[in-house]
Amino acid sequence: MSDPRLLVERDGAVLVLTMDHPTRRNAFAMPIRLAMIDALDQAQRDKSVRAVVLAGKGAHFSAGGDISGMEVNSALDGRERMRLSHQVVRLMVLGSLPIVAAVEGYCVGAGLSLACACDTIVAAEDAEMGAGFGRIGLMADMGLPHTLPRRIGEAKARQMFLYHTRVKATEAERIGLVDHLAPKGGAFALAMEKARFLAEQAPAPMALTKQLLGEGFDRALEEERHFQSTLFLTADFAEGRAAFLGKRQPVFKGN
Repeated sequence: MSDPRLLVERDGAVLVLTMDHPTRRNAFAMPIRLAMIDALDQAQRDKSVRAVVLAGKGAHFSAGGDISGMEVNSALDGRERMRLSHQVVRLMVLGSLPIVAAVEGYCVGAGLSLACACDTIVAAEDAEMGAGFGRIGLMADMGLPHTLPRRIGEAKARQMFLYHTRVKATEAERIGLVDHLAPKGGAFALAMEKARFLAEQAPAPMALTKQLLGEGFDRALEEERHFQSTLFLTADFAEGRAAFLGKRQPVFKGN
């Protein structure tokens, strides 16, 4: 099994970031998170970069967080894990560069959080999107409680969070979760087309627009960091994680 990594490439003024861990359906493992922080931070300071495309290697965008690596033994461990995850989405939502997600296959859990932190979501017609954090005893994180309701409305977001609802890309487009549909295997090409358009626009208005639209995001992340750090230490999370790794249904007891 290959180690998780982030592929960083340039196509003119467009920076292409590809999560490369296909044997785990591009689970958003910590090495990928750290590499994304570095890549996005450098891109913000490079005036030759005018737009970003975020994709997954192979058949899937991302199947979520790397649950096998979620070993949190203290409140400080949990808060540090959340701090690093929040660095990624802060750079995406509040940074100056427009970002386009190219979604194929699964886009669930942390994968959905990443997609919703992008300014534009392009998805293949057969892509599948969902939250599902509750299946392992956690709440949605990486800004998703803030970004998802702003895309599809609070009522629909609530159902996705509470019932772990998954939607196909065609339905996701209808409710506003996806901006543009592409044929199977065509999400990246269409995402690049959208990114090239954005790269040709005046950068300052886009950066300021992102700042205005991101109002309240920092506060939401601080609350999320406190809540999720608490949930990491519950017996229900330990059970949810063990059940996922053991490929069985969890039995939650509310503690």
